[in-house]
Amino acid sequence: MSAPLLWIALPFFVGLFIMFLLRERFAVWVGGGTSVFLALLALFIPIDTALLFGSTSLKIAPSVQFFGRSFELNAADGPLLAIIYGLAALWFFGAEASGAANHFVSLGLMIVSLLTASIAVEPFLYAALLLEMAAMLVIPLLVPPYQKPGRGVVRFIIYQTFAMPFILFSGWMLAGVEASPGDLGTVTLAGVMVSLGFAFLFGVFPLYNWIPMLMEEASPYAVGFLLWALPTFITIFALGFLDRYTWLRTSPQLSNAMLFAGIIMVASGGIFAALQRHIGRIFGYAAITEAGLILLAMGLNTAQVVPIIFLLLIPRGLQLTVWALALSIIKRKAYSLQFSDIQGLARQYPVAVAALVLAHLSMTGFPLLAGFPPRLAIWQELAGQSLLAAFWVFMGMLGLLIAATRTLAVFVMTDEVSAWKLTESWVQMSMLGLGVIGLFIMGFFPQVLQPFIENLPALFERLSQ
Repeated sequence: MSAPLLWIALPFFVGLFIMFLLRERFAVWVGGGTSVFLALLALFIPIDTALLFGSTSLKIAPSVQFFGRSFELNAADGPLLAIIYGLAALWFFGAEASGAANHFVSLGLMIVSLLTASIAVEPFLYAALLLEMAAMLVIPLLVPPYQKPGRGVVRFIIYQTFAMPFILFSGWMLAGVEASPGDLGTVTLAGVMVSLGFAFLFGVFPLYNWIPMLMEEASPYAVGFLLWALPTFITIFALGFLDRYTWLRTSPQLSNAMLFAGIIMVASGGIFAALQRHIGRIFGYAAITEAGLILLAMGLNTAQVVPIIFLLLIPRGLQLTVWALALSIIKRKAYSLQFSDIQGLARQYPVAVAALVLAHLSMTGFPLLAGFPPRLAIWQELAGQSLLAAFWVFMGMLGLLIAATRTLAVFVMTDEVSAWKLTESWVQMSMLGLGVIGLFIMGFFPQVLQPFIENLPALFERLSQ
């Protein structure tokens, strides 16, 4: 048995099995159970290491050949796979509580398997093709059958498709740069191509306008899954790019560009969130701010860039899950999610509203919640490098905090005196409660993430030097 067959082929074929042979009510348990199994397997069974079970020897081979291309997952990938499939399990188990669209679990499993393949494929530039395939599989989640796609969906797929030729062309040019690094024209052009490709993938300002549009057009849970999955794997792909090419990693111009782009995304996302009157759009701008923090962390001149980024990525997955689930529950009552339609809903959906506000506060870096430790680490690094950058990051976080305060005020505001009641089902309350407990655990005891993060720098050895 090889690692790519376990963590790429198995979830893909389980997704196909669920889609064609299982009812939706069983899909949650099969998909979530498969993800938990793969997460535990990655955590406790090392790849490419022989294990003895009595007289039987078991070894998971690291690579497999497929159509002339190699897919390879090493022992260092174990913690990363555990994080990916552990967070995916949260999304799949929450699908029933959210009332997500049909085939969410089956398509979600296939998307995660394709994205996992993108970090395992060699030559690694083929990851761009796998990312595009995953983006296409997202479309059925966002657009119900026989419904015309909205502007947000169209812009999303256009931007993701535009990124692919830039990434592939830059990879061809980067090989030439490695051979003749003194050719300034080739170096400059390759840098521009790489920057444009990742700008489309990340949704760098102003290319993120499709995100708030999607939050108005599609299911919040499906969009939340998209905003978790694609940026997570694009971040890993970008780290691999920087780790592989020395001139990219050591280029001060590129570092400054990433730092500047990240600051703009954080500041603009927070400020725009504070001006919204639609809680779905606020969610979208908060996700933009979080992506900006990841981009900003990549531009920091520090050897701790990999731990800081993964310290951001793990709580981010939980925050988006809790927030998207709470939004989905509230949307059943207030379909438009405008402030005018959600006034006073805290009396009918107290658990969902509390979970939504806590997830929102966590994204602002509120103390004792999961988002606080990674933001504290970024503040410490920024304080020694640029006070101006720290100021604009503060403004972005302040904008998110204002948006959270406005959201809470609208939820508790009502002209009618009505009794408080629990409208959520026990499944919804259980999932939201577990998510909120996770937010507090990561905030109070951030060291629980240490076993996952401590070995991840081995994936990007040159970046950690």
